[in-house]
Amino acid sequence: MKKWYSLLVTLACARLLAAQSHFTMPLYQGTVPNSKPSDVTETVVTLPNGGTRISNVVQPTLTVFRAPPDKANGTGIIVCPGGGYVRLAIDNEGAGIAQRFNAMGVTVFMLKYRLPNDQSQPDKTIAPLLDVQQALRLVRQQAAQFGVNPARLGVMGFSAGGHLAATAGTHFAKPAGSPGSNASVRPDFLVLVYPLISFTDSLVHASSRTALLGAAPTLEQIRFYSGEQQVSAQTPPTFLVHAADDPTVKVQNSLRFYEACLRHGVSAEMHLYPKGGHGFGLHNKTTKDDWTGRLHNWFDSNGWLTP
Repeated sequence: MKKWYSLLVTLACARLLAAQSHFTMPLYQGTVPNSKPSDVTETVVTLPNGGTRISNVVQPTLTVFRAPPDKANGTGIIVCPGGGYVRLAIDNEGAGIAQRFNAMGVTVFMLKYRLPNDQSQPDKTIAPLLDVQQALRLVRQQAAQFGVNPARLGVMGFSAGGHLAATAGTHFAKPAGSPGSNASVRPDFLVLVYPLISFTDSLVHASSRTALLGAAPTLEQIRFYSGEQQVSAQTPPTFLVHAADDPTVKVQNSLRFYEACLRHGVSAEMHLYPKGGHGFGLHNKTTKDDWTGRLHNWFDSNGWLTP
């Protein structure tokens, strides 16, 4: 039965991919794990500047933006928008980056992940991690249909989405929940943009920690979700971007993760800007330097832009 079901999913993906360059698909087929019945409903808010924020995600999805056939090189990236674990900046830190990455030949998978919620989740602390790990499995299982090399699939995150990406890059040996398949949940690379990394008192963005772990997290929970303390020699190569004047997530979050990578022999590149604040997305308007150009060079130097 499972084989037939998997075949049907594969054929469905193939038809969608043939029909359009981008589409949205459910992250899970059937029951969403670590969920329970509730009155929680998804909320979409349009900001005065036209931006979009989503909260109360109950049904996580992947929106696939395929690279043009004449540019596609087999590299894929799962994008985790930020929003303090209470909302998702689904535009400038999600779908809005697809055009830039598609131009590099990279296929984008924008993840609308569940935000921690005691009403709809038995264990809210693992819901986001379950979703990003499922995204890694799903893309690798359907890699041929997506035109992606399963060994060239990374995770990118902004702000709290960066925390989620870093968690995925340090907690892949023991996946959260029941795996359901043998597909690896280790990202092949990480791109962390003004990321929250540490849940320690001196570096944490307090409301993000409270959203994920509650008002009184244990010392073990704080250690587990402090990425700088979880780096190992198996942590994927990492690219970091941050502004020194970030008033929301201290720049030391990126510095500590970078230092941990160096200690463990993990390849890492970091770009720090004196100004830019928080939430600048693809464009730091305080500088003429284009960090996505630096990222393009990093991809190229690692061979991820070569078909």
